[in-house]
Amino acid sequence: MGHSKTCTTQILTLFILTFVTLSSSQSSLCRTSCGGIPIHYPLTIDDGCGSPYYRHILACTEDVLHLRTPSGRYPVKSISYSDPHILVSDPLMWECKDEDRFRPTRPFSLDSSTHLSLSTQNEYLFFNCSTDKVNMEPRPMFCERFPDRCDTTCDPASYLCRHFPECAPNNKALRALSCCSYYPKATESLRMMLKHCDTYTSVHWKSVGGLGTSQPYDQVPEYGVRVDFEIPLTVSCLRCQDRAKGGGTCGFDTSNQDFVCLCEERNVTTYCKDHQVERHGGHTKAVAGTVTVASIAGVGIGAGVWYLKKLRTNAPVTHGVQTNENRLF
Repeated sequence: MGHSKTCTTQILTLFILTFVTLSSSQSSLCRTSCGGIPIHYPLTIDDGCGSPYYRHILACTEDVLHLRTPSGRYPVKSISYSDPHILVSDPLMWECKDEDRFRPTRPFSLDSSTHLSLSTQNEYLFFNCSTDKVNMEPRPMFCERFPDRCDTTCDPASYLCRHFPECAPNNKALRALSCCSYYPKATESLRMMLKHCDTYTSVHWKSVGGLGTSQPYDQVPEYGVRVDFEIPLTVSCLRCQDRAKGGGTCGFDTSNQDFVCLCEERNVTTYCKDHQVERHGGHTKAVAGTVTVASIAGVGIGAGVWYLKKLRTNAPVTHGVQTNENRLF
């Protein structure tokens, strides 16, 4: 009997300690930054926060933020919410500092089920391509002669092939480097390019200047892959974030992906100050503690409403689903 009581007491004590530890850890969910990079809705690094569209795509390890894709994990350089995009770097892609030293590269691909897409502001440069296998001619001249085959040429006379980002003028090590710029229309053509070229790089056109600065609106080339994302702002999310209604954080139930408003003391399906609703079911793993409201810059309430019926709540977000539109190689 005494042994039974002792065992019961130990189990109860373990349960209480586990509950206290869980409650303490839950208070740190919905982190709003990683390594100085802001993390706001619809993105998240904690399960149950943000939008289920982007569940598990970002990982924060030792204050370093990475984007997960079917082709690997890529360091995140920056995130913009006013012009929604994630800028990542690929350590295997060529940069000017590498000069004529090439590393084995890998294909970069995206999971289309997460509503991510490669930006049209990316440009791709291929190096030391086989002239027997790759059609390398100045694009304007070639397109004038063969308009029906315009998409098949890799342009060696492109601006970026003559002005590598972060390269000093007249760099001797780069003079013998063969370069061409290619604008792919299909995945297979990109795969073939990589088969017949030593390596490649992605250059993103970064916007600089603008109102309130001494510089006019302009764009400068920068190494990196720009990945665009959508902000699925719903009526429920707008009410949840409304400071007059309690200023909650938009999240979702991890078991069924239904919307949940994450508040300081409870999770609800409407908004934090709605006392007519009961606390959301305890089976959800998303419980907010000390969180801040994520402000969505540049998104108007009238134009930004996107109803939840478009959300595939029954289909779990998976990785490895690739399409020609969202895949590089």
